[in-house]
Amino acid sequence: MTIAQLDLTTTSGADLKKALSPLFNPPREPVLVAVPELGYLMIDGHGAPEESATQPTTEFQQSFAAIFPVVYTIKFKLKREGCFMPILPLEALWFTNEDFGFDMNVPQEQWGWRVLMAVSHEVTPTAFDEATAEVRRKKGDSEPLGRLRFERWREGRCAQIMHIGPYADERPTIERLHAFIAAQGLRPRGAHHEIYLGDPRQTDPAKLKTVLRQPVE
Repeated sequence: MTIAQLDLTTTSGADLKKALSPLFNPPREPVLVAVPELGYLMIDGHGAPEESATQPTTEFQQSFAAIFPVVYTIKFKLKREGCFMPILPLEALWFTNEDFGFDMNVPQEQWGWRVLMAVSHEVTPTAFDEATAEVRRKKGDSEPLGRLRFERWREGRCAQIMHIGPYADERPTIERLHAFIAAQGLRPRGAHHEIYLGDPRQTDPAKLKTVLRQPVE
């Protein structure tokens, strides 16, 4: 059993993506990892992720879209200061109760979620505030932008696995992940976590790659 221990306190933005590669490229069999503290852009919300006839663009999708202008504004500002910051994958936490637990049998419209994007340690609360203000000046205010925040968060010990295929077909992979957790004498802790490595608008659904992660204790 190998747990990846990563210390990013001295890792520059230029090396961040390489340092985090074990967390973004797990095998197709479950493994244990230790997720270090990172800074994240975050937006919380509630409801189904997929569009419908009555809701062509969901709150979840709007929240993802709100992150990009801010993170690119931060990236270009850091570049002018001589720092490189990679753009990391979009992520989401999913939960179905106040304790951040997740039950796949709960209808999607009752799910809570938190969209995330990790950023390098050069990003500070001040840099985030300045970038958000600049985006607001250029593009106007929006409800998701008003809920966007910057926080540092350590997820800690987790089990994770690579899922390849449509999002709707994740259940068997999640069940394998939870069976692995039980076999290790551990139990789930906190929200179900997904990291999206492909763009569903441009990628064949059968080839989509999604990291499925579950914190454990």
